[in-house]
Amino acid sequence: MRRLALLALLAVPWTVLLAPGGTTLVFPWGLVNPATGHVTTLADYLLVYTAGLPQRLLAWPVSVLLYLAGVVSAFAGRFEDRRVTGGLLVIAGASNAVFASGFVRRGGPVVPLGTLLLWAAAWWFYRSDLRESLDRR
Repeated sequence: MRRLALLALLAVPWTVLLAPGGTTLVFPWGLVNPATGHVTTLADYLLVYTAGLPQRLLAWPVSVLLYLAGVVSAFAGRFEDRRVTGGLLVIAGASNAVFASGFVRRGGPVVPLGTLLLWAAAWWFYRSDLRESLDRR
C-alpha cells in the first residue's frame, strides 16, 4: 500500500498555477497546459528552457529527484531505512514549496498540491520513524 501510494504521486499535479493567461499543471514528469494539451517534459525543461531562469525554478527538478530517491528507498526492501525515505519525502515537499512560492507574486493563485501530498505521505507512512530519529537527539 505504501509503495503504491508513493508511485501514485506521479499521476497528480504537484503545483497548479492559475494565471490570467491560463492554467499550468506541474507534474513530476512535466508541465501540462490543459487548454492546449501542450506538454513540456522535465527533460526539455532542464535541457532546453532553463537557460536564464531564476534559480528558484530549479527547485521543481530537485524536488522530483528527492522524491525519486525516496521511492527507490521505499522499494529497497529490507535495506530500506524508513527514516531516510520519510526524510526525503519531507525535503522533496519543501523543495516543491520553494518552487511554488516563486509564482505567488506573479498573478493568480498557486496550489502546492505536491508539497501537501508529499508531507502527508511522510506523515502517514513514516511519522513514527521520523519522530524516533528526532527523539534520539
